[in-house]
Amino acid sequence: MTPTSLIGGHVLVAGGLATGGLKYMAEIGAEMIQVFVTNPRAWALAEGKPEEDAKLAESGVEAFVHVPYLANFGSPSPETLANSIALVRHTLRRGAEIGAKGVVVHTGSAVTQSRDDALRQVRENLLPLLEEIPDGGPDLLLEPMAGQGAMLCATVQDIEPYLAALDWHPRAGICLDTCHAFAAGHDLAAPGGVKETFDALHEIAPGRLKLIHANDSKDVCGAKKDRHENIGAGHIGAQPFAELLRHPAVAGVPICIETPGKAPKHAEDIALLKKLRDS
Repeated sequence: MTPTSLIGGHVLVAGGLATGGLKYMAEIGAEMIQVFVTNPRAWALAEGKPEEDAKLAESGVEAFVHVPYLANFGSPSPETLANSIALVRHTLRRGAEIGAKGVVVHTGSAVTQSRDDALRQVRENLLPLLEEIPDGGPDLLLEPMAGQGAMLCATVQDIEPYLAALDWHPRAGICLDTCHAFAAGHDLAAPGGVKETFDALHEIAPGRLKLIHANDSKDVCGAKKDRHENIGAGHIGAQPFAELLRHPAVAGVPICIETPGKAPKHAEDIALLKKLRDS
């Protein structure tokens, strides 16, 4: 029997990680959640509240944590690199405290240095963090970007040298964002586009796909713009998500929306994905 993919979303945690997060989860009909455990646009390393951590860990809800957007292991800035190391180490620890299955980090940009130098830097600084993950701790999930600027990883094919730089570490997984993949040039809306993309991913990194960010795109394929749209309302459309949910490489992989709007729109997106999954 093919394992079912849980469908959920990134939830707001006002009122507490568990109190607010689980309330929002119920409001939008989510079956799994993704959260931030600290300000997504700052370097601050916020500590959690033990009672909230325990409540979320004991809830049995499948949870993932997203590292704040500032982290960049390819940056030529020593300060940015040091802050990125501290941020990911902190987020992995917080992920373990709430029982998260994975911690998502953007694969980063070389900015002004060469790709080779940036990947060497990724190896030197990310590999030790992967080694520190304890048994039972969350995997580190690498999220390719939309391809803008000097991004180190955008297409599915870019995943191979990135994972190779990390010695194919067993705790390094993949979080694939549909909007990013589409923006990077994978035409998910074209006939056979979903199959081609996920076949390639399975061939390059079998078993590494641990989470999918399901987002439609405000921009056309190959635009290299990271602008999310509600499911079915963008240039990808609804049908490719039905194909995605039937692909063997996606079986049992959680699907998490990061779409625009508030709870009613998020509930609509999740309901649509559930309908596509269950039909």
